[in-house]
Amino acid sequence: MGAADPKARGFPVTQTDPIRDAARLSVAPMMDWTDRNCRRFHRLMSRRALLYTEMVTAPAVIHGDRARLLDHDAAEGPVALQLGGSDPAELREATRIAADWPYDEVNLNCGCPSDRVQSGAFGAILMTTPGLVADCVTAMAAVSPVPVTVKCRIGVDDQDSAAVLPGFLAMLRDAGVRRVTIHARKAWLKGLSPKENREIPPLDYPLVHAMKAAFPDLHLSVNGGIATLDQARDQLAVMDGAMIGRAAYHEPWNILGGADAIWGDRPPFEGPADVARAMRPLILDHIAQGGRLHQVTRHMLGLFHGMPGARGWKRTLSEGASKGGIEVYDAALAQVTEAA
Repeated sequence: MGAADPKARGFPVTQTDPIRDAARLSVAPMMDWTDRNCRRFHRLMSRRALLYTEMVTAPAVIHGDRARLLDHDAAEGPVALQLGGSDPAELREATRIAADWPYDEVNLNCGCPSDRVQSGAFGAILMTTPGLVADCVTAMAAVSPVPVTVKCRIGVDDQDSAAVLPGFLAMLRDAGVRRVTIHARKAWLKGLSPKENREIPPLDYPLVHAMKAAFPDLHLSVNGGIATLDQARDQLAVMDGAMIGRAAYHEPWNILGGADAIWGDRPPFEGPADVARAMRPLILDHIAQGGRLHQVTRHMLGLFHGMPGARGWKRTLSEGASKGGIEVYDAALAQVTEAA
């Protein structure tokens, strides 16, 4: 896939965004979780939802093992690459490099509150420098053949979110961004851990909903605290999209098993056991290529959440997948099929 011609600023008004519809429901980028094995598993359950990579830093793309960081199977799509960084030149180069891989979107992380991200002067701290964010996305869009989007918070620390967020979105819109995902919590960069930042700052859905009313031309998704498909549907009555994070990971069937109904489509499988059986040839292929069973099954522990045999499934995989092969997987599946 070749790179697009550089543009003076942002996207041309005629550029289409072919995955706007997929962004009605998305699975959040999650460090150490949403790798390619996780995405193949999630894609089996939903043909329509937009999936994201883990965040990859721009310097890692430029100087690191690009194949390891960027390789993915086209069957994962639609899939977005999330980049972290704050240097427009680095982000431009990372985006140019990533254009050789079949991603459907490149997303700039302006929402992660971890210490590791803060030390690199990117992530949620970028909410304090909207002009720099505009420079970053402009540089990225100049070399990207696919839409450049942003994921952000409603604000950080002592910022007045109701005052800051509209200005931030306006700056993004002026820079050519047409899709933004807003985590409906502030990020407290000092005093709270990343885990606490996902739970302690109060959710402010009304503010995010107000942004949709204020920016009707932007495709805005809401993230944070959405734990069921029904909650996602409630948000879609107001917002263009809903992004689900940990619930989609810990209870994948409960979230993704029926997700395609949001688009009026029939789900691909009748139940989680069907998904588990469909994963078996993918696991065999992964092992045949030198992979380990646990690299896949660690993402599948919650597949039977709340169902008979779920404890046996999880225990068998947790205890045996790091040392065993497909026989461990078959034994785990027997725990749930025999309990049904």
